[in-house]
Amino acid sequence: MSADLPFWQTTPLDQMSETQWESLCDGCGRCCLNKLRDEDTDEIVHTDVACRLLDTQTCQCTDYLKRHRKVPDCVSLTPAILADIDWLPPSCSYRLLRDGFDLPEWHHLKSGGANGVHNVQASVQGRCISERRAGPLENHLAQWPGEWPKFAPACAKLKKSA
Repeated sequence: MSADLPFWQTTPLDQMSETQWESLCDGCGRCCLNKLRDEDTDEIVHTDVACRLLDTQTCQCTDYLKRHRKVPDCVSLTPAILADIDWLPPSCSYRLLRDGFDLPEWHHLKSGGANGVHNVQASVQGRCISERRAGPLENHLAQWPGEWPKFAPACAKLKKSA
């Protein structure tokens, strides 16, 4: 039976190949939005301001392989740090799988198409501004990056094998 299941349902995140791991990203670009952390409460405050390397229409990094040279504080998401990150959006595939949920139906690995993330408005496409043009982050606070996409159906919990 497990041979019929897709790799993300049979392979633990920390045992995935680099290709498998990278393919989990749905390309929403939400993790590339700037966030603020309240000094007193430690709460994350989201903005609609994108990293200067994010193409705000395609939601892809314009220099993914060299991004750390250009943006030193860019976070490389790995299985090792996944548990410690509290700012991933609720629809993030890495977060969903970490928390025992399946990938959403609109995810490219399930639907076969790359536009599902945009069709359900799970991406930043057309909803963000580049940090090169934004000005102060405090002027760009937004709730939606931290919320489940309103046009996306909820995900099912994965059944854990005994």
